[in-house]
Amino acid sequence: MGQGIAQVALTAGHPVLLHDIAPGRAAEATAAIGARLDRLVARGKMEPAARDAGVARLRPAHDLGELSGSALVIEAVVERLDVKQALFRALEEIVADDCLLATNTSSLSVTAVAAALKHPGRAVGLHFFNPAPLLPLVEVVSGHATEERTAARAHATAAAWGKTPVRCADLPGFIVNRVARPFYAEGFAIHEDRGADPATIDAVLRECGGFRMGPFELTDLIGQDVNEAVTHSVWESFFRSAKFTPSLAQRRLVEAGLLGRKSGRGWYDYAEGAARPEPHTAASAAPPAYVIAEGDRICGAEGLLELIAGAGVTVRTEGGEESTVLELPSGGRLALADGRTSVEFDDVVYFDLALDYRTATRIALSASPDTGERTLKEAIGLFQALGKKVSVIGDVPGMIVARTVAMLIDAAADAVAKGVATDDGIDTAMRLGVNYPLGPLEWNRRLPRGYAHDLLEALDSRVPGGRYAPSLALFQRTSLIDAEGADS
Repeated sequence: MGQGIAQVALTAGHPVLLHDIAPGRAAEATAAIGARLDRLVARGKMEPAARDAGVARLRPAHDLGELSGSALVIEAVVERLDVKQALFRALEEIVADDCLLATNTSSLSVTAVAAALKHPGRAVGLHFFNPAPLLPLVEVVSGHATEERTAARAHATAAAWGKTPVRCADLPGFIVNRVARPFYAEGFAIHEDRGADPATIDAVLRECGGFRMGPFELTDLIGQDVNEAVTHSVWESFFRSAKFTPSLAQRRLVEAGLLGRKSGRGWYDYAEGAARPEPHTAASAAPPAYVIAEGDRICGAEGLLELIAGAGVTVRTEGGEESTVLELPSGGRLALADGRTSVEFDDVVYFDLALDYRTATRIALSASPDTGERTLKEAIGLFQALGKKVSVIGDVPGMIVARTVAMLIDAAADAVAKGVATDDGIDTAMRLGVNYPLGPLEWNRRLPRGYAHDLLEALDSRVPGGRYAPSLALFQRTSLIDAEGADS
């Protein structure tokens, strides 16, 4: 991470000093950055003259005192508060009074790090995302004592480096590591409850939800130990709130040393020749001759009726403006995930939320053992007729995409209410920091008013304990209506 940040500053035109407490490491990092610039030249992404100028601006600092003339010092040392505080104390004795001291911490309190300083107002968080030269997001974190001019200078600097800085407050997890927790937690919880296997959950979130990667493959890439440590840190920081409860299944992976790609095995096996498990995909089934809808649109599944009609399945409407369920020829019903379970009703199949039903290539269906075989086959055949692969999962309340998105929306709304960042700041951070297809609050605006809140309320009554209880912030957003009657 330190090398990546140095490369960002270097290519933006700054002279850069690299210091490491381990002898020789700074020189090694300097050489490594030079090699990275060589690769950029070889790929035609940097001119040789720019590479030469950049290398000339970069040098190792063998002693901390060599940093005395710096205008900005960014630390990327081990995630231990005592180590960071000791470094900040030493830096304060060396650099000028107007030098900014920035921490790249992802899990510690910026306020606590800065508390070691005589003048904590000069300290700020500059949280880059790995790999720093490629990912555009930088969280600019104001600790309790951070002066406004400090945060403004840090923000302007990151912007001048070509990054997209987002201001946020010093609360656990900042933006991304706080709001993203449900993305991992819900996938793990569904797996632990034996609702679906990891490959199926990953495939549904990618192919139906539009996410770049699913939680199992993503945490294998991050490292199970790293991801679990962040989850545990956020959970502890929020006084062990049920909203952030870590996964026991992930804990067992870490205990077993199955850390993901870096160890050769995590949720998946990365040994040479190992077969990647396939997601559940239903066998071919005949589509129903028709479906019956109460209105000309399905609330929360925009465009689905048009797709059904375009596939040659007759759509019969029975008045009204919108439907909440479709009736199949079997007499069974097909309903969008709403936080309830199929077993509660007579012959109901649930289908999952999609980012866009037109472009989704896979749809998940949920049924109970009591669901009629004909009804399930008609539901499978219907979506297959639309060109979708179909994954049938267990009777999971809220299914996969719907409950994950609802939890992300709730986490984002709560973060805004707590003053972490603005709506736009959070949406920007989640799109750029973790490549979400939409920011959670933007997604909420696209959904029917109250959809996320009501789904979580239904989930909370079926899985009590507080994890799924909708936040006050989400309740208030759901209750407010603007002058045109749209979601506030």
